[in-house]
This record gives sequence, C-alpha cells and structure tokens, in this order.
Amino acid sequence: MTVAEKVKQAAAMKAFDYIGKDPDKNLPKVMDAIAKLDESDSIAKQVAAIKGYFMDPESNWRQLILNVFRDVDQGEIRRIFQGFAVNDALIGGCHRKEYMEKYDCNIPTVILMDPTSACNLRCTGCWAAEYGYKLNLTLEEMDNVIRQGEEFGCYAYLYAGGEPLVRKKDLITLCERHPECAFLAFTNGTLIDDAFADEMLRVGNFIPAISVEGFEKETDFRRGEGTYQAVMRAMEVLRRKKLIFGISCCYTNKNAELIGSEEYFDAMVEWGAKFCWFFTYIPIGKAAVPELMATAEQRKYMYYQLRKFRKTKPLFTIDFWNDGEYIDGCIAGGRCYLHINAAGDIEPCGFIHYADSNIRTDKLLDAFRKPLFMAYHKNQPFNKNMLRPCPVLDNPGRLTLMVEQSGAKSTDIMAPETAKEYSDKCVPRARDWAKVAAELWHQSGKDEK
Repeated sequence: MTVAEKVKQAAAMKAFDYIGKDPDKNLPKVMDAIAKLDESDSIAKQVAAIKGYFMDPESNWRQLILNVFRDVDQGEIRRIFQGFAVNDALIGGCHRKEYMEKYDCNIPTVILMDPTSACNLRCTGCWAAEYGYKLNLTLEEMDNVIRQGEEFGCYAYLYAGGEPLVRKKDLITLCERHPECAFLAFTNGTLIDDAFADEMLRVGNFIPAISVEGFEKETDFRRGEGTYQAVMRAMEVLRRKKLIFGISCCYTNKNAELIGSEEYFDAMVEWGAKFCWFFTYIPIGKAAVPELMATAEQRKYMYYQLRKFRKTKPLFTIDFWNDGEYIDGCIAGGRCYLHINAAGDIEPCGFIHYADSNIRTDKLLDAFRKPLFMAYHKNQPFNKNMLRPCPVLDNPGRLTLMVEQSGAKSTDIMAPETAKEYSDKCVPRARDWAKVAAELWHQSGKDEK
C-alpha cells in the first residue's frame, strides 16, 4: 500500500474503534466519514442505505449490527472490517478501477479457490465427490495467487472444494501471511473443533460459511447421516468462542419450501448465524441429478421470501441468482469474482467448469485477457432482465457460444462434458423461469427504464 492508502486505512480503523465504544451512538457518524473516504464510489450507496436502516429503532438491520458487536469477539470484528470494508472496498476499489481502465478487462473483487478436491462427505449431486483426493493446490500456489490479487486490489478470498478445512493448517498459514486480507470458507462444518476455533480467533480474519440444507432430515438426506448433529456441535463451538459465522444453503426442488420458510430463517438466527448465502442447485457434471433443480415456482417463492425477511429478520442474505437486479446481472468471469479449482484451472465461476488458462502456466492478469474471460467481459450482462443473470441456468446458449468461440476446455477430470451438454440440461428450467422472471421484472417497473 502507498503512504496515502495507509493513512486512509488508519483513519478508517480509528473510526471503527470509535464505533466500538458506543455502536448505537457512534455508528451513524462513522458511516458518514467512510462515505467521504470512498473515492472509487465502491460502497457509498450501501453505506448510506445501512445508515438509513440503522437510524430506524425498529429495524432488523439495526438489530443485526448491534448483535454482531454483542456476540462477536471485538478483535475479530476489527480484522474482518479491515479486510473486507477498508482494504478490499475502499483501498482495493481504486486499484481495480485503474487496472480495468488500463487493461480493458474484468478485475475481480473476490477470488474463490479450491485448496483441495478431497472431502470427508459424499453429498448427493455434488461434483466434488467424483474427484476424491486427486487434486490439490500447494500452499505456495495459493500464496502466489493472493500476492497477485493484492497487486490489483483484491483483498477478499473465498475457499470451496472439496472440503477446504481438510487443509485447515495451510488456510491458517495464509491468514498469517496476509493479515491485510479477509478469508471465508464454504465448509460442511464437521471439521470445526475447539482447537481450530482457537486458531480462527487468533488470526481473526477467517470466517466459516457452514453448509446446511434445512433441518436434520433434509441435511442428512443430502450430506449423510449424523451430519446435522455434527454441524450443530460446530456452531456451538463458534458461538462459545465468539466467532462470526454464516450459513450456506443450496435449495433444490426437495427443500426449497423449507429453506425459504420463516421457521428456517428463525432457526438460522437462533443458531447464531449473521449471514446466509443462497445457491440454487445446478446440474454440473455427467453424474449430476437434473431432477433436483428447483422449479420456476420454487425460485419465485425464494425471490419473495428473501425480500420479505430482509425487512424483518436480523440476518444478512444474498441469493446469487435472484439478486441479479442489485448487481447488474452475472458477477462471474472476473467482473466481481472468479474460481480457481484444485487443479489450478482459472474458471469464470464455481459453476462453470471450463477454462483456457491455469495458474501454473498463466498470470492472473494474462488469464483475464484471454478469450474466455474477455467473452464474459464483452457479453455481460447476458440478459436485459437482471432476474435472468446466468449464462447457463437462465440463458443456456450464451455459455455454449462463449466456450466454443474461446476454445476453452472442460476442466472435469472424471467425465468431461461439452458446454452444450451441460447447458442443455438447464433448458427446460430456463424456459419456465423466463416467463416468471418477465412477470417479476415487469412488476418491479424496471423493464421500462
């Protein structure tokens, strides 16, 4: 970081410390100050919205913020705030803007990596289970990715897999090596114990997002008997250690009504989760189960439920398909994020297993300017209706065309499938959703703007 950036960081962290003394009184003042520091206009609108909600004494967002300050270790809150809000948004935003203008390509805010393909569970419909223990990124390879990312202003890193906590020692090492960054892992939670929680508390910049598919019956149906109880034990450890954590939910046609129910939202709050990231099931790989895909009506149900509970529940939520209207469509291909699998392939998305570059042969900036990522850059958004953001689930032909024209190859090592084979499985659901999405988009009035 430059001297000016260090000064900006110090000012922001001083403001954060001021909040901690009396969040109720001081938070609104600090939000105004942070907005003034946002030269790249990365978070000013979001800060203004949060301030508006916080000023309402009955607001669920006010309750969520105060819950975080009450329930989470102050040292960890400080490190996470520094990594995500200050370094990645305020400081990194300026760097990414410069690189985008210089290279005329997408520059990611977040990088998702798979440390390993290994997993201690075999979940129904999960492609990772096919790979076994065959693939791993070395510690130095992951470290190199992060160092490259820091150069262009990326300070936020996510892990998936496989089960990333199979590599928990290396993940903690990366937290130590990169204290300016913030890390989050999508995990089944079964490997979280007191010893690892103490390590998370020590480094302060690591957050677990635990995969839960409903209650015991639904979770164990997909993830195996006993998984739900193991997850409950992990959450108890995290609460006791005052560590922040969230939930990761994949909704299918088997559990959508439960996942979107008030009962389930209340349970997540009771468990102590502060956020939930929602995904919809996509049939990746030849062993996938297309029948598990949520129907158009179920996706519509989730659309309404999340918007309703965002006004009433102290839980931050994102639905990566139904929230396209807030982020102008697809975020993949480096526009906001990208995926690096356990073989080092640089993929546009965690759900798009095609690549024309690899971290073992290509620098990240070179990969962003290769045909596949440039196809994303030139074609986004993939639909004028932002409720149809995805080039495979919502607009199947778009992915097929980009992969074929770029010469990208399937990265599935077990049973490669063409982009057309993959996309064709989504055509019936895409056709049904197009009609529903058109109605929702029209009702919102955004189709006239």
